[in-house]
Amino acid sequence: MAKAKVIIIGAGIGGLTTGALLARHGYDVTIFEQAYLPGGCASTFKRRGFTFDVGATQVAGLEPGGIHAQIFAELGVEPPEAKPCDPACAVFLPGETKPVNVWRDPEKWQKERNEQFPGSEPFWQLLKYLFEVSWRFQSREPVLPPRNWWDLTELLKSVRFDTFTTLPFALMTVGDVLRLYGLDGDRRLSTFLDMQLKLYSQVDAASTALLYAATALSVSQAPQGLFHLQGSMQSLSDRLVEAFKQNGGKFYFGHLVETIETRSKKVTGVTIRQLKTGKIWQTTADHVVANLTVQNLAQLVPIYRPRVAKLPAGSGAFVVYLGVDQAAIPPNCPPHLQFLYDYSGPIGENNSLFVSVSQPEDGRAPQGKATITASSFTDTALWWDNTEEDYSQLKQRYTNEAIARLSSYFQLSRDLSIHQEAATPRTFARYTARDRGIVGGIGQRLSTFGPFGFATRTPITNLWLVGDSTHPGEGTAGVSYSATTVVKQIEATALRY
Repeated sequence: MAKAKVIIIGAGIGGLTTGALLARHGYDVTIFEQAYLPGGCASTFKRRGFTFDVGATQVAGLEPGGIHAQIFAELGVEPPEAKPCDPACAVFLPGETKPVNVWRDPEKWQKERNEQFPGSEPFWQLLKYLFEVSWRFQSREPVLPPRNWWDLTELLKSVRFDTFTTLPFALMTVGDVLRLYGLDGDRRLSTFLDMQLKLYSQVDAASTALLYAATALSVSQAPQGLFHLQGSMQSLSDRLVEAFKQNGGKFYFGHLVETIETRSKKVTGVTIRQLKTGKIWQTTADHVVANLTVQNLAQLVPIYRPRVAKLPAGSGAFVVYLGVDQAAIPPNCPPHLQFLYDYSGPIGENNSLFVSVSQPEDGRAPQGKATITASSFTDTALWWDNTEEDYSQLKQRYTNEAIARLSSYFQLSRDLSIHQEAATPRTFARYTARDRGIVGGIGQRLSTFGPFGFATRTPITNLWLVGDSTHPGEGTAGVSYSATTVVKQIEATALRY
C-alpha cells in the first residue's frame, strides 16, 4: 500500500530533515522553498572566492550518538566533515583582554570557570546534574508539549525516576538560581551568562528557563560538543538534500506557499505561487509540514494569531561579512568569539558581537585569506519603520560601528580588507522569508519552554510544525529533534488508519 503524500513548506534544516526521513520511510514527499538554495538560516553565499555562512556557524549533535549522527546513519549518508570547536567560544568581557575560554574538555572548563568566577562551582555543578538528567530524558525522544493521548504516552515512556528530580527546578530561571546561591551580585558571571544565553535562548539569564540553560551551557563539553564544518554550513543541508533525492523526494525552489487548504479542521493541501512567473496552482496532500516560524504560520493559519500576538517581539540580527588577508587574523584565533564592549549597554546593537572566523584549509577562503562573520542582535523595528534613505544611513552607521569594534582585535587596515558587506533584518526577510527577519526562534522563557511551548502537532489535523519555534528550540540540533518528532507522529498516524 502506497504511503501518504506529504508537502513540506520550507527547506531549512528542520524541513530537509523531516523530508529526508519521510522519503526514506517511503512517503511521497515534496518540498516547496521560496528561496533558490536549501538551508534557510544555515545556508551560505559566495563572494570573490569567499564562502560566507549566512547565519548559523556552529553545529551540535555530530558526536557519536548525537542527533545529526543518528539521522545520517538512518539515512545511509556520510555526515559532513567537521572538527570540534575547542574552545567552543572565547568570551571577552568589557575592558578585558583575556577571554573566558569555554573549553570542550570538562576538567579544563571547570578549572577555567573556577579561575574566572571564584565561588560559583555549586551553580555549575547543579547545571551539570540537570543537563545529564535532561540529556538522558531527551535521548528517549519525548514528545513535548503533548497534544493528544499518543503524544502523552510517548512523553511518559521517556520519564524515569531521575526525571522527577528536576521538577523542583522546572519553574525556575537562571536568575532564580543565581540568587539562591548568592551569586546575583557577581557582575562578571551574570554578564557572561547573559552573553552566552542570549546566543542560545534569545533572552538573558534572568529570563531563561533553568532546564533549558542547563543544556545550552553544558552541550559544548565532551562527549558532546560544538563543531566547525569543513567547507561551510551548506555541507549539512547538502547531505540532507542528497538523502532526500536518493529516496525519491521532489524539490520546487522559487515557490511560495500562499495558503494552507483545510476542510473540517483537517489539512487538504496548499496553494503555491511560482515567484518568477507568478503562476498560482494548488496541490493536495495528506500531511503538510510547516518549517516556519510561528509568526509566519499565523499568517497562514488564523487559529495561531491570538497566541502569537502575545509573544514578545523576536530578535533580528545585524551581520557584517568580511573577506580579509590571513594577516588580519591574530595567531591562534579561535573559530568563535564573543565580545561585549560596555557593561551599561545592551547585549546587541553592536555593543556585543558574536564572531566566527574561518580556519586555514576549511574551504571558506582562498589560500592565505580568511572570512570574518560578526553578528549582533538588533530590534527589528529599527530596520522596518523608516524611509529607504534612513534605512541606508542606519545600515552604513551600523557597519562602520561594527568594523570599528572589530578593529580592536583584528587588523582591518585597508590593504588587508578584500570584501565587505552587511545584512539586516530586511535582508534576512528577503532571503529566508522569516517574518520581519527575526532569527533564533522563540525566547526560552518559562512561558514558552518545554510543556508550555508550541507543539509540533497543530490544532489542524495532519498539519505539523517543525523548526526553532518548537521544542527543544533553536540550532541545527534543536530543529532536527523537532523533525524526528514529527516523523514519529506521522508514522503513528499512518498506523491508526
